[in-house]
Amino acid sequence: MAEAYIVDAVRTAGGRRGGKLAGTHPVDMAAHVLDQLIERTGLDGAAVDDVIMGCVSQGGQQAGQVGRNAVLAAKNLPDSVPAVSIDRQCGSSQQAIQFAAQAVLSGTQDIVIAAGVESMTRVPMGSTAMLHMKEGLGNYRSPRLEAKYPGIMFSQFMGAEMIVKKHGFNREQLDTFALESHKRAIAATESGAFEREIVAIDVETPDGIESHRRDEGIRYDATLESIGSVKLLQEGGAISAANASQICDGASAVMIVSEAALKEHGLTPIARIVNLTVTGGDPVIMLEEPLFATDRALKRAGMKIEDIDLYEVNEAFAPVPLAWLKHVGADPAKLNVNGGAIALGHPLGASGTKLMATLVNALRTRGKRYGLQTMCEGGGIANVTIVERL
Repeated sequence: MAEAYIVDAVRTAGGRRGGKLAGTHPVDMAAHVLDQLIERTGLDGAAVDDVIMGCVSQGGQQAGQVGRNAVLAAKNLPDSVPAVSIDRQCGSSQQAIQFAAQAVLSGTQDIVIAAGVESMTRVPMGSTAMLHMKEGLGNYRSPRLEAKYPGIMFSQFMGAEMIVKKHGFNREQLDTFALESHKRAIAATESGAFEREIVAIDVETPDGIESHRRDEGIRYDATLESIGSVKLLQEGGAISAANASQICDGASAVMIVSEAALKEHGLTPIARIVNLTVTGGDPVIMLEEPLFATDRALKRAGMKIEDIDLYEVNEAFAPVPLAWLKHVGADPAKLNVNGGAIALGHPLGASGTKLMATLVNALRTRGKRYGLQTMCEGGGIANVTIVERL
């Protein structure tokens, strides 16, 4: 039976909006993680069969096929390596992992890099739609879509508030979860838990060139009081900027290979892909689909949640992982053990491969076996990937 293996997984440290990575072109940021992945594995770049690059806002500096541009900008990949850019919203680079694994499992390719990039500073969220509308070039809502969902705004913020109400959460629970995300991220940073996955990138600062290697969004002085003082996004709601994911710049990459490639190139795997699942559900509440996608993934893998040692559930908004824990019956101590997007940032198209880098390294550091990653995505879609540490 064919297998797909993860050889290495890397990411940049997150940059805040307008922060350390704001001066770096997203193509160059993506090229950097590709180069680092090749360098760390010692592979001849010409052996790579494909690069699959997740990116949500494919406009401006991320237009023109950002994945291919990253390959062309990379030092360690020849122009003969093809690339494709994909958008499955927040799950874009997790889907890149799944497409890469499917290519390897099918036997059509042996070495595929799944990656993701998003400069939310340089290409603001929603700008690709808004700029076209401002120029009179139309709206993504077609007449048939409008007829099926009349007057309904597809909003992740509204979906998050709907989850709060459906599952009976309150603001204090969300803020408490957010504080724990910062605490875990602080502990992980100070213990060196991220050192294996983060690849330093040189950035220009007023004081000269600096090596950026620490996630910039962590609030080291966060308290329940300071988080609770942040204005709510909606009057009468429970979501604030402090209990939602941070806008973030970043890039990440994962190398996925076949057993034949391991032998031919002398590569050492760090994990094996166990299950690939993607499902679609309610596009209005939108962010709840990871709950049901996880049910399906576990059933298909013949596993129970008790079999999973660590989980990464993207912290787009605090109620998402809280609802996931409640629905699945999972252990909170195994969830996002090094903090999540509330503290570390959510660079949209780069988050899938970013979380995988964190997950496989956390399994390795803690001596655990199975990990599960899931992501809520625009349109009511969710990816679930289960891996086994080797």
